[in-house]
Amino acid sequence: MDKENVSLSTAIGPQEINWESDVLTPEILWSMGRLGEVSVSPDNKQIAYSVSYYSVKQNKGNTAMYIMNSDGSNNKKLTNTDFSEYNIRWSPDSKKIGFLTAESGSMQLWEINPDGTGRKQISNIDGGISGFEYAPDQTKILYSTDLKLTETVKDIYPDLPLSSGRIINDLMYRHWDHWVDTYSHIFIADYDGKSISNSVDIMEGEKWEAPVRPFGGMEQICWSPDSKSIVYSSRKLIGKAYAESTNTDLYQYTIETKKTVNLTEGMMGYDLNAAFSPDGTLLAWESMERDGYEADKNRLFILNLKTGVKEDYTLNFDQDVHGLSWSTDSKKLFFISNHHAEEHIYRLNITSRKIEKITDGTFDYTSVHYAGNFLIGVRQSMSNPSEMFKITLYDYSEIVQLTHINTYVIKNLQLGKVEKRWIPTSDGKEMLTWVIYPPNFDPTKKYPALLYCQGGPQSGVSQFWSYRWNFQIMAANDYIIVAPNRRGVPGFGQEWKEQISGDYGGQNMRDYLAAIDAIAKEDFVDENRLGAVGASYGGFSVYWLAGNHENRFKAFIAHDGMFNLEAQYLETEELFFVEWDLGGPFWDKNNKRAQWSYANSPHKFVQNWNTPILVIHGDKDYRILSSQGFQAYNAALLQGIPAELLFFPDENHWVLKPQNGILWQRRFFNWLDKWLK
Repeated sequence: MDKENVSLSTAIGPQEINWESDVLTPEILWSMGRLGEVSVSPDNKQIAYSVSYYSVKQNKGNTAMYIMNSDGSNNKKLTNTDFSEYNIRWSPDSKKIGFLTAESGSMQLWEINPDGTGRKQISNIDGGISGFEYAPDQTKILYSTDLKLTETVKDIYPDLPLSSGRIINDLMYRHWDHWVDTYSHIFIADYDGKSISNSVDIMEGEKWEAPVRPFGGMEQICWSPDSKSIVYSSRKLIGKAYAESTNTDLYQYTIETKKTVNLTEGMMGYDLNAAFSPDGTLLAWESMERDGYEADKNRLFILNLKTGVKEDYTLNFDQDVHGLSWSTDSKKLFFISNHHAEEHIYRLNITSRKIEKITDGTFDYTSVHYAGNFLIGVRQSMSNPSEMFKITLYDYSEIVQLTHINTYVIKNLQLGKVEKRWIPTSDGKEMLTWVIYPPNFDPTKKYPALLYCQGGPQSGVSQFWSYRWNFQIMAANDYIIVAPNRRGVPGFGQEWKEQISGDYGGQNMRDYLAAIDAIAKEDFVDENRLGAVGASYGGFSVYWLAGNHENRFKAFIAHDGMFNLEAQYLETEELFFVEWDLGGPFWDKNNKRAQWSYANSPHKFVQNWNTPILVIHGDKDYRILSSQGFQAYNAALLQGIPAELLFFPDENHWVLKPQNGILWQRRFFNWLDKWLK
């Protein structure tokens, strides 16, 4: 919160900042509070939300719950313990707030009164629970919990209790950053306001999970307004079939009959995040059309529960849809969509089917929540971390900031100017590119410049605020940042986004070079001090550019990047991704698309490497194995190219621990400064 509201509790809260200067540093970045969940009370009078703070010294964080009136008044901290609170949900009568915490030793459902009194444990489920939702009539609760998937070596051979071996017979044995030893099921239990009882596994005997891993949460499960059924998403496949597919479906379970019906039978892509209209007549959800393509257009589908008719309400809307929120009268749906590198709130009129953009500006909304006569939106930009805003429904230009979690920090920093440019591409198109300038920019000076290569590859270079790849901290180190929305990113139509699949090393690389070449011509850029940095697909991009940059760059940094695409095809856990984006296996010599992909593998160009490179990788990254980073680092060293390897044995595809994050930033800028300054 604001500086004057710093808690004196021993729980990790707002951190004291050592203001040595007004420039953003890694330590200041990690001192910031991070807005998390937002939950509006059913009577629309109050908002509960979470904020996480991190202690670099303790190398951990704490998430606490806050509450305020819907107009932003009476904003106060609701919980203040050493145990973080998650999964914030109001009871349907608005009298209680439910949440998850591990205070009792495992993650369980607890409740608290909105005034902060009456904190008590409600559930006591063996092994804990991972999420929950109240039934609208408040007589039941659904929750998810992990069940054991397969027999272990100890189960099969009790006389080998100290063996660490694993017996594997199928694919998808690892996912994201964990071994797949469990699967999550949904349970329904009776709730009397004091405890839960009579739990029923609605997926009993099924060997698949709901929510869908690795990132799915309770947004994938919803109650019907009459509390008689629930709808959930699941990919009811196992092993190799699971690894090759994105075909999740919506399933409706009816409590009285205990029957489950597939509502999206024959719809072959992702079907996720269903939401009933308040009157119970319609069911909306996010849907992709094609199996195996995780970056397909994210459509808005609506099922008429009376007629059984399913329709795509975004046929003529060439943008993605996510984060659905119904109006109380069931006549409007609000959602978030990316257009031209900005995420904004849109409104669908159900009757007319008209879609309207209702917010504007150089920032991103990351979520929207309908709250009666207004909307609650979470907003961020390259110059501001997430804060909560109130948007009046009858005058969308009337927007009020409700939280000021980092206002004190931001107002004491000198931040760089963020500029939008349209740059010509090699094939005659225009590409939106963000240029971020150093604080106190002096146009008479010459600055080194960094080309930022985005991951995904189909994720947007929008107005995001990152605590890892933060453009303002890069600019604060006196670099010009060039962040192009190259081929493959959303927000510029499906054709622009889809072009990259099967063309790694093709047009998107020419887009990168067009962007850096255009900015390098500016008088304030030193064209002899250019670097390229990126993670994931951005790491692939850096490795590829290292062998194909015609001496443009003087330094590279690749984090968790794909280096050897043939190895990547056989190593990654989600096989559908490489099947679609690379075109198939490298041994299929008759597959021209696949052969083009593998011909553009960065390891095929290492003989051209001549530029210092920093390689960063996490050992718990099962999306892109650390062996990819080791190969790239070794390839550089074996050729006498200056190289450094920053390896994290306890991090996944992201760097999440505070001290690791600080180390990451320090070595990042140490490397750049060494070769570009």
